[in-house]
Amino acid sequence: MFNKKECVAMLLAGGQGSRLYALTETTAKPAVPFGGKYRIIDFPLSNCVNSGIDTVGVLTQYQPLVLNEYIGNGQPWDLDRASGGVMVLPPYQAKDVQDWYKGTANAIYQNLNFINRYDPDYVLILSGDHIYNMDYAQMLEYHKRNNADCTIAVIDVPLSEASRFGIMYTDENERITEFAEKPKNPKSTKASMGIYIFNKAMLEKFLIADAEDKDSENDFGKNIIPAMLNSGARMFAYRFEGYWKDVGTIDSLWEANMDLLGAEPVFNLYDRRHKIYSRSGARQPQYLGDEAKVNNSLVTEGCEIYGEVINSILFSGVYVAPGAVVKDSVIFSDTKILAGANVQYSMLDHDVVVGEKATVGLEKAEGVKIAVIGAGIEVAAGDTVEAGAMIYPGTAKN
Repeated sequence: MFNKKECVAMLLAGGQGSRLYALTETTAKPAVPFGGKYRIIDFPLSNCVNSGIDTVGVLTQYQPLVLNEYIGNGQPWDLDRASGGVMVLPPYQAKDVQDWYKGTANAIYQNLNFINRYDPDYVLILSGDHIYNMDYAQMLEYHKRNNADCTIAVIDVPLSEASRFGIMYTDENERITEFAEKPKNPKSTKASMGIYIFNKAMLEKFLIADAEDKDSENDFGKNIIPAMLNSGARMFAYRFEGYWKDVGTIDSLWEANMDLLGAEPVFNLYDRRHKIYSRSGARQPQYLGDEAKVNNSLVTEGCEIYGEVINSILFSGVYVAPGAVVKDSVIFSDTKILAGANVQYSMLDHDVVVGEKATVGLEKAEGVKIAVIGAGIEVAAGDTVEAGAMIYPGTAKN
């Protein structure tokens, strides 16, 4: 017997993250490291706990191993509950059919049994690849005040970027009157954040109808939302004015990391009212040698710094040797930058070795692209990795 829940969250975490290239070759996008000690999925999971939502289904598909191990029993996020908690939900073989998740809507449809065991009044749908801090409880109250069937979180974006998003058109009461998925000529700047609250009964009705439609792409933006609008359902936009970043590209992931730096960072991780939780291993304190120089950087536990680190994010266990320089870069855990090496405007995955006097990337400037090195790659002493290079794990540097 499962206890009834007012709201159950379903976190879509199965994306391949192909635009992160080498960083997602063996890792699902939500499991990609971020901010020195986190992974991307820490943010929606922490938001759920901070919002009083204690039942979360995590829908995985692509390269799930690292993500499944990381989530474990949910203890770091206080989601190791006797009733509810977090549960990883991969595709499975049913009696009459077996299938991968065909789209975002189909993924939820295949897990209606998980939702219904808690008999929720509302279902919160989330994406596992965004960086933000949000109180879903406030959005749920807004949903209830409007007697809505569906509420979609929206953020204002520049008109020049609006064609990348699902765009809402609303009346004076924020009721949605029209929705366009990635329109070529957008007339609104209210972009969907991929965060939805549905009345459970209404969601189930439309998911079942969508599953029976052989022509459907089984997608919320392309199918479920337009179908609900056409039916006359009460649908409202919920305006969010805080920090939110879709980190689906190398550039956006690098920018989001840089947004953590400075005396007044664009995105503040130090708000004690809205802590971000993570699964962190026990490491020794970071050590800065006598000759080390660190400026405007985040240096996580277990790091040893003897060289120079400027405007960078260093994950746990990174080693920067004497005479080495790291600037404008994001360096994942246990990577070694050896003596005299120069790393600029780059992202290096875990367990990379940059040999003595090797060069990776170029100084950040207009037109210069980020160099990316996948996990476990060794750059030979004196070698050069060009700006914009994309070196995949398991391959030699070329």
